[in-house]
Amino acid sequence: MMSHRFSAAGLRRVREVLVRHVESGRIPGVVALVGRGEETHVEAMGTMRHDGGAPMRRDTIFRMASTSKPVTAAAAMVLLDECRLRLDDPVDAWLPELADRRVLTRIDAPLDDTVPARRPITVRDVLTSTFGLGMDFTSLGTPIMNAIFEGGLTPNLPEPMPEPDEWMRRLGELPLMHQPGERWQYHISSDLLGVLVARVTGRPFETFLRERLFAPLGMADTGFHVPAGEIDRLPALYAPDPGTGEFLVWDEPEGGRWSRPPAFPSGGGGLVSTVDDYHAYFRMLLNGGVHQGERILSRPAVELMTTNRLTAEQTAARDRMAREAVHISFGQGQHGGWGFGMAVRTYRGDYAPVGQFGWDGGSGCSTYADPGNQLVGILLTQLGASVPNAMHLMHDFWNTLYQAIDD
Repeated sequence: MMSHRFSAAGLRRVREVLVRHVESGRIPGVVALVGRGEETHVEAMGTMRHDGGAPMRRDTIFRMASTSKPVTAAAAMVLLDECRLRLDDPVDAWLPELADRRVLTRIDAPLDDTVPARRPITVRDVLTSTFGLGMDFTSLGTPIMNAIFEGGLTPNLPEPMPEPDEWMRRLGELPLMHQPGERWQYHISSDLLGVLVARVTGRPFETFLRERLFAPLGMADTGFHVPAGEIDRLPALYAPDPGTGEFLVWDEPEGGRWSRPPAFPSGGGGLVSTVDDYHAYFRMLLNGGVHQGERILSRPAVELMTTNRLTAEQTAARDRMAREAVHISFGQGQHGGWGFGMAVRTYRGDYAPVGQFGWDGGSGCSTYADPGNQLVGILLTQLGASVPNAMHLMHDFWNTLYQAIDD
């Protein structure tokens, strides 16, 4: 019987690495949680702002960015468990804006150079990020990527995202980049999933999340904005200048993007949360869908979400970007596989073993669980990926965390 312990020396090294990054002046503050079995350790260090301010605390609220994606997927799994959705149902019944798609003849084609889609978009396509549209960072400057940015279809670039029905209308005006099911593409599918859940249930996406996930899991500080009375728990979010390293504020807490409910509740990147709330969520996944004796998701639903769902062909472009653009990705994305809303490691490329699942966020967040070691790691900062500092911190955190396992 494994004891599921960390070594004391290993935990000291984790702390030392975090301290080193904060003391370098490049990371204003960090809150990290490591959990294994019944054992949980939290480190909070540094300050809420680059120039000082209040100290980081265990209950500091963070903009979770793309680490929202694994949580959004669970909302859809609730509906699959209840047979209100089926994996291979066409989505047209709920998302009529996506019926009768046209597909670009090639990624850089004019928007009217299209062929008919070979088949309808299915629930499975949306869950696996293969429905045909996404953030393709290898195709910036193409007509389709320009149209996605100009239409406000992605967060705050450069146009704010409109409310869900208008967002769907604009999405429906665009051709797909690839045939449904053909290729993994980033981000837009997770936002689309939130709209799908809201339409299937007839409730706002946040309401459904709160009732079926956040309340049962005790995730009291998780949502799409920070209430006025709690705004002092939200740090500034920085996106440093890549050239000079100057700490530019991308979002202020007071009056900022998360100080009020958004027009569009973004399943792809809109959540705010804390280390303990996210620990409850990932621990539930490790427990096969159960939290403190209450079943949140079925075991098969969790297994589907957290194991690879894609073929080598579907992920070829993603793998190529991760391996050939390490100067841009900072080595992120080399997991091999993708489940529903999260990466799954299918080969051993670093210190983390095959089977680890989770995701990282562009705001400086990293959230993974590892079934083989019964481990959860959550690393939260508020430093954008405009510079490599937050990514370097993530790599160092995971490398030292895996050394702290001492069975």
